[in-house]
Amino acid sequence: MIISDSFVFLTKTGSLKKDPSMDPSTGNLQVLNALDGAKTQWYHFTAIVIAGMGFFTDAYDLFCISLVTKLLGRIYYHKEGSPTPGSLPPEVSAAVNGVALVGTLAGQLFFGWLGDKLGRKKVYGITLMLMCLCSIASGLSFGSHPKGVMTTLCFFRFWLGFGIGGDYPLSATIMSEYSNKKTRGGFIAAVFAMQGFGILGGGVFAIMISAIFNSRFKAPPYEVDPIKSTVPEADYVWRIVLMVGALPALLTYYWRMKMPETARFTALVAKNAKKAASDMSKVLQVDIEAEQEKLDEVMEDSKHSFGLFSKEFAKRHGLHLLGTTSTWFLLDIAFYSQNLFQKDIFSAIGWIPPAKTMNAIQEVYKIARAQTLIALCSTVPGYWFTVFLIDKMGRFTIQLLGFSMMTIFMFVLAFPYNYWTHPENNIKFVVIYSLTFFFANFGPNATTFVVPAEIFPARLRSTCHGISAASGKLGAIVGAFGFLYLAQSKDPKKTSEGYPPGIGVKNSLIVLGVTNLLGTMCTFLVPETKGKSLEEMSGENEEETGETRA
Repeated sequence: MIISDSFVFLTKTGSLKKDPSMDPSTGNLQVLNALDGAKTQWYHFTAIVIAGMGFFTDAYDLFCISLVTKLLGRIYYHKEGSPTPGSLPPEVSAAVNGVALVGTLAGQLFFGWLGDKLGRKKVYGITLMLMCLCSIASGLSFGSHPKGVMTTLCFFRFWLGFGIGGDYPLSATIMSEYSNKKTRGGFIAAVFAMQGFGILGGGVFAIMISAIFNSRFKAPPYEVDPIKSTVPEADYVWRIVLMVGALPALLTYYWRMKMPETARFTALVAKNAKKAASDMSKVLQVDIEAEQEKLDEVMEDSKHSFGLFSKEFAKRHGLHLLGTTSTWFLLDIAFYSQNLFQKDIFSAIGWIPPAKTMNAIQEVYKIARAQTLIALCSTVPGYWFTVFLIDKMGRFTIQLLGFSMMTIFMFVLAFPYNYWTHPENNIKFVVIYSLTFFFANFGPNATTFVVPAEIFPARLRSTCHGISAASGKLGAIVGAFGFLYLAQSKDPKKTSEGYPPGIGVKNSLIVLGVTNLLGTMCTFLVPETKGKSLEEMSGENEEETGETRA
């Protein structure tokens, strides 16, 4: 396919020239050397924005549901005479919170595999449109009774998650294959860092919408008038919040379709060196030799044809895949249980007032404000610390530091938990809790996304990233579903309605601390990729790497 004029327009203009960094004496193809040695150019930032806006939508859509679940309970599960507002039954809450994660897991596996079969670009537009359409459809969920509304909401959120799942392996693979050796980690992390802005954007938008509706449609607190505390217009609030996430991604759809296929897929998987050289000559503004004969020679070697389930793959990359899957799995248990249930933790320590003292829309405002403060003070800064330091400190160091600090802070919160519940200590609790988020994002939440896009062969890169990400989402499901029950009080009289007694918030935090400790140990299975080419890490260029990597 011919590179689009639109994409070239976004790169530096000028005449083609020979790049002195492309030494033909190296074992790699010139087109790959050119990418590895390229200076940072406009096309790098264009790719970050195009891929990053997809991740903005991913995070917005996955996490905005936690802002409105309390509102859904008030609207659809109100009980006459109850001293507290209605809440989602346990099975409904688990489905609403978790169904998108199940869809994401399935999408990561399917689109990861498809990206290696059809090409990154061909599949990229499908995932974006699926996300946008299902995001809008989620807000249009319908039904004549609560069960019908929740069923249609869960249906559309499953397929929303399916599209989001595809964005993980494709965005990471595309960015890694476009990047140079020197700044590759920062570029991939920058794409993922848009997740922080997605979480922040969801909170800010929910604050705005709830403030507007609350000022326009006045309502008393629940304890004053249970019926009037939830105005009919509140039903629009959650729908608008869910639908708006589609807009940023829709704005980048055109550019996503104009991106050329990555040279590494075109050359190493489609085996078309001429096309790869032609595409990258226009993007990089350098003259690149095609070297089709050299490519054919290299591809004849059996080491470039082993499959995912072969002994050769297990020998070369088995421990790598175990490392990326285990660390992502353990990280997401802690990360998603913290994120999805911040509101429950904040309520437990008194940072969010008792639900009965607020009307329905005020409760959305308070929850959104708390989550936005956490995102602004810790989540977003953590991501960008990773972006700026990952190519200096290395992936391994940042991941080890992040897991270690998360472990320490979780135990600091857990063991003296009763101390933190006193009103005078609430702010201290939030500060320590925020630090766990900071080191999650300046740590394994970013590095687990980056590394799988760097260490596997081009023909299996998207698939292996999808498997690693799906393992993470399995952890997210364990965290999201398990924490609903674990965090319930041991006293049956103090549990949320419909839930059995759990182990309490304190013991739940101890469990999360142990999970992070296991993540610290599993990090030693993951190799360092700083400053190395993708072919050097994957062993696709044995002449350059010297010997097969284990």
